[in-house]
Amino acid sequence: MVGLGPRPPPLRQGSKTDLPQNLIAQIRYLEELFTVDTQKLKAISDHFVSELDKGLSVEGGSIPMNPTWVMAFPDGHETGTYLALDMGGTNLRVCEITLTEQKSEFDIIQSKYRMPEELKTTNNNEELWDYIADCLYQFVETHHGDCTKVDVLPLGFTFSYPATQNYIDEGILQRWTKGFDINGVEGQNVVPMLDAALAKRGVPIRVTALINDTTGTMIASAYTDTKMKIGCIFGTGCNAAYMEEVGQIPKLAHLNLPADTPMAINCEWGAFDNEHKVLPRTSYDVAIDRDSPRPGQQAFEKMIAGLYLGEIFRLVLVDLHDNEEINIFKGQDIAILRKPYSLDSSFLSGVEEDPFENLQETYDTFAQKLNIVCKLPELELIRRLAELIGTRAARLSACGVAAIAKKKNYKSCHVGADGSVFNKYPHFKARGAQALKEILDWPEKSNPQEEDPIEVLAAEDGSGVGAALIAALTLKRVKAGNLAGILHPEHFK
Repeated sequence: MVGLGPRPPPLRQGSKTDLPQNLIAQIRYLEELFTVDTQKLKAISDHFVSELDKGLSVEGGSIPMNPTWVMAFPDGHETGTYLALDMGGTNLRVCEITLTEQKSEFDIIQSKYRMPEELKTTNNNEELWDYIADCLYQFVETHHGDCTKVDVLPLGFTFSYPATQNYIDEGILQRWTKGFDINGVEGQNVVPMLDAALAKRGVPIRVTALINDTTGTMIASAYTDTKMKIGCIFGTGCNAAYMEEVGQIPKLAHLNLPADTPMAINCEWGAFDNEHKVLPRTSYDVAIDRDSPRPGQQAFEKMIAGLYLGEIFRLVLVDLHDNEEINIFKGQDIAILRKPYSLDSSFLSGVEEDPFENLQETYDTFAQKLNIVCKLPELELIRRLAELIGTRAARLSACGVAAIAKKKNYKSCHVGADGSVFNKYPHFKARGAQALKEILDWPEKSNPQEEDPIEVLAAEDGSGVGAALIAALTLKRVKAGNLAGILHPEHFK
């Protein structure tokens, strides 16, 4: 038996005949509840198209459809050195990206700096900007030497908090998220705040563009792959960006820009169907929305994003324990399981990835993390429930991609996707691809290795490379005389 390598994991065979009748009935009920069939996917996608249009109108709709003032895809011939700053919830990431003479190639150096917890709730917002300026000073000094002798470097600032952008070099914070709550910033333009701190510290940097990570994802992906037309995030939250023509954006008509001018749109599509017209919400989805900090908002996100998948799963299990007819985990204390948001999407991933016929890993996880001892029939139900919730999320996410493809009449293109759910959740890509095939009526492939007409692929680094590229594209268009959406043209000379 030499050289055969490790044994493959056992095939999951067997039927549900050894399950108690009440659990078989319950699994069937959950399958009906969480399965989204082809017809429903198509109805959701069609409604999605009309909601995207509504968001571009003067009246607006639930989906904000924010113009980003990114007005071109890269052609791969951009050159120069640009900085990118990504202000996340736990870290600050600073990158220096050199776009080389080689088409679509770049060099990157980067550093991470911890975001101190006390800064996230400081009463003095200058402390935040001074800290960021200090990190940028250290970075420039490390890589370029004496800051007083360095030419001004353009910076793309990835600011992934809800912001209003009337210009590419401004961002008016609507509200803090990710645990930040700093006085005096909401309702204000954050760019002058950072610029002032940079000037005070003597850092040779100027903010050229403020960007959202989803737009960055699309632009970074398009730099290395010309078939890229859409950028998506499927992570803790969800979002998409794509390139529209200004003539299709009624809310920009007053600017009298040429109709064929491109404009990247940051959809913020987590808000799709806040009116609850078409998404197949269960009582568990209703409960999540009701008990969330902002009920009635982000309806789509609450059904597909990583933050909520574990919570849907938890609510179903608590319900099945409390239901006396079913009463899973009978006689056990489920106090830990009762704690809201105690399970995240990685918990579901673990259940779906359990390779053992007897679901030993799931048994161990429930025993260690939740203090619950599961019988095999209960484990089978847990496994099926995780599959159903994960599959529903992937299939619903495909409706958004299909809607943009239908709206723009893209018959074939690449979609750059990023985020923890897309990258790490088992089968998410394959399930999404299957849903796209159903919605868009693709024929069967003669060769299984062939690409799908619309292929969702892992994206390039949006908040780093994407931000730097947008800074480069902005400088390029200003030099060519296109000053649309530029608040301070004098900063670009």
